[in-house]
Amino acid sequence: METEQNQNNKLGTEPVAKLLFSLALPAIAAQIINLLYNVIDRIYIGHIPGEGSLALTGVGVTFPVLMLVSAFAALIGFGGAPRAAIAMGKQDKDAAEEILGSCVATLLFLSVVLTIVFFVFAEPILKAFGASGETIGYALDYIRIYVLGTAFVQVTTGLNAFITSQGFATTAMKTVMIGAGLNLVLDPVFIFGFSMGVKGAAIATVLSQAVSAVWVLAFLSGKKTILKISRKNLKIRFGVIGPVLALGVSPFIMQATESVLSVCFNTSLLKYGGNLAVGAMTILSSVMQAAMMPIQGMSQGMTPIVSYNYGAQKMDRVRQAFLITLATCLGYTFLLWLVAMLAPQVLARIFTPDETLVEYCSWAMRIYMAGSCIFGAQIACQQTFVAMGKAVHSLFLAVLRKLMLLIPFIYFLPKVLEDKVFAVFLAEPVSDVLAVMTTVTLFGFTVWKMMNPKKQLE
Repeated sequence: METEQNQNNKLGTEPVAKLLFSLALPAIAAQIINLLYNVIDRIYIGHIPGEGSLALTGVGVTFPVLMLVSAFAALIGFGGAPRAAIAMGKQDKDAAEEILGSCVATLLFLSVVLTIVFFVFAEPILKAFGASGETIGYALDYIRIYVLGTAFVQVTTGLNAFITSQGFATTAMKTVMIGAGLNLVLDPVFIFGFSMGVKGAAIATVLSQAVSAVWVLAFLSGKKTILKISRKNLKIRFGVIGPVLALGVSPFIMQATESVLSVCFNTSLLKYGGNLAVGAMTILSSVMQAAMMPIQGMSQGMTPIVSYNYGAQKMDRVRQAFLITLATCLGYTFLLWLVAMLAPQVLARIFTPDETLVEYCSWAMRIYMAGSCIFGAQIACQQTFVAMGKAVHSLFLAVLRKLMLLIPFIYFLPKVLEDKVFAVFLAEPVSDVLAVMTTVTLFGFTVWKMMNPKKQLE
């Protein structure tokens, strides 16, 4: 098919800088729009008259569950999409479509399991995640509705990666734009118009995700896609899904550990600083999550280029894509750091009108985001490992920053520093700096050497 041939030629022959930004800009836009899914509820909830601060804290406690649901989508989607792109680079479309079909079946299976677990055990899970007696009601109201839409999250997040991996970045952006735009409209209607509060926010999110899921499935079953969902491939093939899981475990851990981290932060801050500290953490994590969206979009735009050209053994193009991505990500994170250091109160007021909470967030944000200026290198290097199918390296880096560094520091630093709350927030920048140093060193001794265009792939 002409469209298919043109798309493959584009990934393998178009000037890298032009190609990268043509893929990255829609991906960045999609990530920026996607943050609306993750923070718009909190913005509206934080402004509910009379109960906004407590409601915001309650919804913040549900964040680990939301991240776990997304993490399983990343396990399959972000593990399967690069594998499919590499197969396309080798001109093996049948293998790529088998990967897609197995991933669809696995995502649907996981949706059923996750929905049952999180609905039935919602209350003990949320209490373990740091919900207090004052906030558990808000948390339960939100999560018991949200998890009913787990299948929509799995399909939208997991399969949208396959759209991006084929070079259809604009279509992938529309997936997010449709859902997030609808969520933006429905949130105030259900929260304030129907006076449903936290429950209304959850309903609006589920409906929006459902529309996005329908859009993704329609595209991957239609005429414009290169890789198509077919009935014959809709089965869990363990020989196919095994390599997908091996590669997807890195992005899975990156997202799943966000859930674990949220629990560690919330329980520690509740112990040392009470509900105010937990509320501040909800805002800080929202700001950090939103701020990282653009460079995640940039790395997503890089992924199909690196994966396809790695499969086609065009390492000069892999090298160019990486260097442009690295420079862009580092420039962005430096600007982000400046904003966080100079105007943290502006960012905090987006989420709450409570001046006490704004003041608390202002000093905490300067500590929490102190290491963000160099984090662009972490994203660029780690995503390149994933794009090239280097499962072991990407897994190690995913485990290193959060499980080996950040979580231990959350509990260790309060034991050695007098200001316990300060110590908990300090764990983030200390871990960031150590993780970036390790990642760059590992990258230099492994993948960077392979990027010499005069060398053949191993």
